[in-house]
Amino acid sequence: MREVALDQHGFVTTTQAIDEGVSHAELSTMVTRDRLERVAHGVYRVPQVVETEFDQYQLAVLWTGAPETCLSHDTALAAWEISDINPDRIHLTVARHRRIRRHGGEQYVIHHADLDPKQQTWWQGIPTVDVPTAIGQCIDEGVPTYLIRQALDRAGRTSSLPTTERDRLSTELGARDGQA
Repeated sequence: MREVALDQHGFVTTTQAIDEGVSHAELSTMVTRDRLERVAHGVYRVPQVVETEFDQYQLAVLWTGAPETCLSHDTALAAWEISDINPDRIHLTVARHRRIRRHGGEQYVIHHADLDPKQQTWWQGIPTVDVPTAIGQCIDEGVPTYLIRQALDRAGRTSSLPTTERDRLSTELGARDGQA
């Protein structure tokens, strides 16, 4: 279980613990003995793992309880550092059929979409949509044009946004803004 936690910024879910052979009773005992901290419904933190600036994002993904969850939209733009966007909540995408009914999610925005596995990648060991998907999501959600243009420009200078994708997204943005 510790190995799972090390790969997830010190966090482990109840389901992952059970998959590793740890029972519900053992989880409770570990919490009582301060070997684990319960940080959200179904999510625990191993206190011996050093906290990082990325913990809040890993916790957000695990909090949903949905294995396909990934950082998305505004949060992904900020994570990839291609825009000066500064979201006040963490944006997550889960499958269309998921209904998240957990307490404690006030700081999260849950989006529903069935993403192709090719649209997902990893950022700091956390599942995140890729750059073209993040920009497309932000176009669809009405993120201000100047922030999207900034993302197109910055990412367009890297291999994370191929020219064909940049052109397609620029066209989408123009159509959204009535410049098609």
